[in-house]
Amino acid sequence: MSSTVGFRTLGVTYPLLALSLTNSPVHVGWAGFALTLPTLLFYVPAGLLVDRMTARAVMAATEAARLLAVASVFLAVVFGGVTLPHLLAAAFVEGTFWVVYSLAETALIRSAVPRASLVGMLATSETSSHVAVMAARPVGGFLFGLGHCVPFVMNTLLFFASLLAVLTLPGGGRRRVLRTAAPGRGKASFLQEMTAGVGELRSHRFLRNAMALTTVTNLMINMLIIVFVAGSVTHSPLEVGLVLAASGLGGVLGSALAPALRRLLRHPLLEPRLAPLGPPREILLFAHMWIWAFALLIPVVGESPVFFGAALFLMGCAGALSNMSVRAFEIDRVAEGKLARVVSVHRLTTHGAVCLAAPLGGFLVSAVGVPAATRSLFLVMSGIALSVAAVVPLRRVLRSGTTAASAVPGRIRRPEDLGPPVPGPVCRRSDLFRQAVRLCGQVRRKPRSHRGLRTPSQTGR
Repeated sequence: MSSTVGFRTLGVTYPLLALSLTNSPVHVGWAGFALTLPTLLFYVPAGLLVDRMTARAVMAATEAARLLAVASVFLAVVFGGVTLPHLLAAAFVEGTFWVVYSLAETALIRSAVPRASLVGMLATSETSSHVAVMAARPVGGFLFGLGHCVPFVMNTLLFFASLLAVLTLPGGGRRRVLRTAAPGRGKASFLQEMTAGVGELRSHRFLRNAMALTTVTNLMINMLIIVFVAGSVTHSPLEVGLVLAASGLGGVLGSALAPALRRLLRHPLLEPRLAPLGPPREILLFAHMWIWAFALLIPVVGESPVFFGAALFLMGCAGALSNMSVRAFEIDRVAEGKLARVVSVHRLTTHGAVCLAAPLGGFLVSAVGVPAATRSLFLVMSGIALSVAAVVPLRRVLRSGTTAASAVPGRIRRPEDLGPPVPGPVCRRSDLFRQAVRLCGQVRRKPRSHRGLRTPSQTGR
């Protein structure tokens, strides 16, 4: 958790320091861009790196690099030698190694946590992430107000504590072996290995659906935040901060409720009745979609900060529930040696939606205004939810109809309907010869019960 708090705090501290150095909003934007750009550039290669190395070694190396980057900014601030290029470079390094660290953390959970404790561990990890999002931003601003070097001192200590914790963690010591290339053909290329990761993701229908839904919902919530901020000119900074913190509070609640909800959906009395809808994880995805559609309706009803806060709270709660299901599925079902690559492709898509949300939200508000923008988001999300609700049952009916048609008696089935031929048992000539010899011996041999007995003619009877 200390590493996550440090990253979220620096997300506020770097832009504030850039503003204090240059008094230019443009440089503030460049500082935020340098911190978030690695999420688009390095998720895919970082996934391959984590699959090649041990998770604990990767986490220790990234924490050491982040510690050095933050300490360099701290020393520059103390001695008055900090410059904007130095600040941008440190922010870029922080964002890059945070991407690698987050992927290695997922790989370490698989190797170090028993399967029985997986749900509880994921709930703790998800809760700590949302707590960090909710508390780190105001804490970072408060510490920067105490002194420009104060937040960097705190982050140096946080990264040092995280490094010590990683070095003492059990598990994660097994090196993963990539088997993308065929035997005897040498080492697989980068493209082949990444293609194998994408193919692994595509082989799981649940992960494909979850990635599509998460991309859409991330786009919606971040566009809603931009719409709210664009219309918050008359609101105080405290109101804006409380509204933005509502999503983190909802995420904390959703993470805490996830294990109990998972047990409830698997209850013997409830599970048979929900079986026609699909597994519990697919039910949670379906509920996530409709909860977000309802949440986007709330700011349409009222434009005050309370309505926006309620919408973000529901979105955070539903998002945490689906994140728990996705992370548990990835750790439990993805093939060994491909987990980090699958997670990297998933996060690249979802974080790409976050990057697009800011310009799209700003363009939407400038084109139609805040009330019409909130209505547009609700209509788009409702249309997606209705389309999915209509397509999924239709697909199941078509699939069941195809299965039933293949079993109709008297129907002439094509060779491809029969599937691949089943090979019969291999019978060799030597086996036939042995069976023939054994059969002849049984025919010529007299029964043991008749040996030594005389017939009635021999006894004179």
